[in-house]
Amino acid sequence: MSGPELLVVLPILIPFVTAIGTLVARRNPAAMRWLTVVGTAGMLVVGLLLVATVRETPVAVQMGNWPAPFGITLVADLFSAIMVALTGIMGFGVAIYALVDVNLRDTRLGFYTLYNVLLTGVSGAFVTGDLFNLYVWFEVLLIASFVLLALEGKRSQLEGALKYVTLNLFSSALFLSAVGLTYGLVGSLNMADIAQRIGDAPPGMVTTIAVLFLVAFGIKSALFPLFTWLPASYHTPPVAVTAIFSGLMTKVGVYAILRVFSLIFVVPENQSFLLNIILGASVLTMISGVLGAVAQTEVRRLLSFHIVSQIGYLIMGIGLFTPLGFAATIFFMGHVIIAKSALFLVSGLVQRSRGSFQLDRLGGIYREQPMLAMLFLVPALALSGIPPLSGFWAKFALIRAGLESEAYVVVGTALVVSVLTLFSMTKIWARAYWSTAPDDAPPRRAATRGWWPLVVPTAGLALLTIFIGFLAGPLFDLALSAATQLADPTLTYIPAVLP
Repeated sequence: MSGPELLVVLPILIPFVTAIGTLVARRNPAAMRWLTVVGTAGMLVVGLLLVATVRETPVAVQMGNWPAPFGITLVADLFSAIMVALTGIMGFGVAIYALVDVNLRDTRLGFYTLYNVLLTGVSGAFVTGDLFNLYVWFEVLLIASFVLLALEGKRSQLEGALKYVTLNLFSSALFLSAVGLTYGLVGSLNMADIAQRIGDAPPGMVTTIAVLFLVAFGIKSALFPLFTWLPASYHTPPVAVTAIFSGLMTKVGVYAILRVFSLIFVVPENQSFLLNIILGASVLTMISGVLGAVAQTEVRRLLSFHIVSQIGYLIMGIGLFTPLGFAATIFFMGHVIIAKSALFLVSGLVQRSRGSFQLDRLGGIYREQPMLAMLFLVPALALSGIPPLSGFWAKFALIRAGLESEAYVVVGTALVVSVLTLFSMTKIWARAYWSTAPDDAPPRRAATRGWWPLVVPTAGLALLTIFIGFLAGPLFDLALSAATQLADPTLTYIPAVLP
């Protein structure tokens, strides 16, 4: 196996081996923690190397020496490499945060093993070139995420986990049905091979299968009206779990939509119908998510609704179905993964310092802890789209792509939702950070030397939103290169898999 091929395998292999290592070291909590930190650091390095390796040409690996389309194919193009790198960033940052945030009981119950299994499933979904294996990787991360949600056994967590797993199992059933129908229709599960064969299939059947995939991935992405599981569950587990879910779980669903609809379901007769559905879902997702956020007074629930709202922006770029729209979605993906996760990590710092997630029990943070206030303010302004931070350029790219496609209703919705996002971030700032603390507020807890694992990754993600903003040009060029590969898979992706 050559060096580039090894880089495609390592994003799966590293967290899988780390998971086994944490299982072997289950009687040594410190070893489990630091094995995970080292493993996720390795994932980050591999992800960055993979981006540099596949910038011009995708790399495919045929596992077991079975030629495509008969064997298991792993393939990394620039889009999947970017997602692997983002997984490394989030995995590493949250692993450091978890050193303090995850208690000894949860560590002994297997948090770190499950965490690494989750990262294995996420990375597998990003580099697989096979529809059935995409389903398998989704199930791996679903099982791990369900247990992580319910690990502490609290009633609120069990209720949230039940809603989460019920809707996601329904999604998995639809996904598997679509995979089976696809195989029956074209006789292949390799995505590159399906892309070559599906043009000869009956258009009506192709449309039916495409809608099944859209609904299945829509549930996993938290698209309207299939998002109710997310705000019902994401605010219940430890902050480290919520942060990694916020950064990666729904984004795997968005990745799958973009991958499948840019590679397979591009038959001209189906495009208008499917794209109208996607654009309509993006509008309703943006609106429902931001209105839900505006109505919340619990910080994590508010941020959970914003996850839904931001998914609407990501789907907007896919629905435009242009290279610029794809590039805007990819750039926005990087921005929102980092900014939203930083906000969840900040919420954990506030809860540890002030003893509550409730806005009506907080206040005065800016005067008493200005650095903590700045850690919130930077990603909050980025999420709202304030220049020169990352969110401004991400939304600017989407708006430009929408105007070029004459999707004026979607563009108008995106602008209004951006204003409401700023309003909800202002609400958090006004109540928790600027106003005077209420008389019944919990007593402030003094910071300790052990807080550095909480502060460092939070500050690192906040700084990344600034970094992305000031390097928006080169980073958007990278996203545009990835979008160009997606827009015409016959030039790079398919030849790499089926030479």
